[in-house]
Amino acid sequence: MKIRVLGCSGAISQGCRTTSFLVNRNILIDAGTGVGDLTLDEMAAIDHVFLTHSHLDHIAALPLMIDSVAAMRSAPLQVHALPETIAALRAHVFNGTIWPDFSRIPSSDRPFLRCVPLATGEVLSVADAVLEVLPALHTVPAVGYAVQGERGWWVFSGDTGRNPAFWQRVNALPVAMLVIETAFSRREHLLAERSRHLSSDTLALELAQFQGAANCPICITHTKPSETALIYEEVCRFDAHAAAGAPARHDIRWLEAGQEFEL
Repeated sequence: MKIRVLGCSGAISQGCRTTSFLVNRNILIDAGTGVGDLTLDEMAAIDHVFLTHSHLDHIAALPLMIDSVAAMRSAPLQVHALPETIAALRAHVFNGTIWPDFSRIPSSDRPFLRCVPLATGEVLSVADAVLEVLPALHTVPAVGYAVQGERGWWVFSGDTGRNPAFWQRVNALPVAMLVIETAFSRREHLLAERSRHLSSDTLALELAQFQGAANCPICITHTKPSETALIYEEVCRFDAHAAAGAPARHDIRWLEAGQEFEL
């Protein structure tokens, strides 16, 4: 299984793209602005989109991508999401005012877009991949995802605050790579709590619950561009402290658009 990072930023800036991951060639997890770096042929090859939630930084490129490649496809693009996320897309994006309703164009029988509801805890087999829907705790209904690879599971927290149910399930999986959001620094911890994101402080508390192998890469995503350097400094500091007396620190890494991983 190949994971390509299209976007992993919590906002936009030069060189920063919002959340989107390409799994192999035909599955997209979230559809943030990073999708815009794909070629038309690469976008047309995507058959399934799995959304974590309805916020703009995770769905911004979806309506534009469909418009770009609809004529190149022979089957509807399948968008998998919680029922609440699908309802939000229909009410606020594909509503004929913000964007055309591609679930009815060119006809209801042969649409460019088909929405497929899913539920937390569900395990799905699509396009030669196995995905599990993981719990997330955000300001809107949200999920994370785990994707099975040959060497273990690629796990993505999605946007979330502190989340015991997430760790309960993740600790039962052979995790090959953990991708976890850290949107804010310590100085913005109150904003992180209100918006149900992690800060560098709460990341430390969350990682203390992770029972994965010491050498499992932990990749930080969704940092705000204005705070990325500070979050990096704070995370490195807490990890050095947490590892005092331990055989090794966490293998903490920083995601960047354009990275590719084989699992």
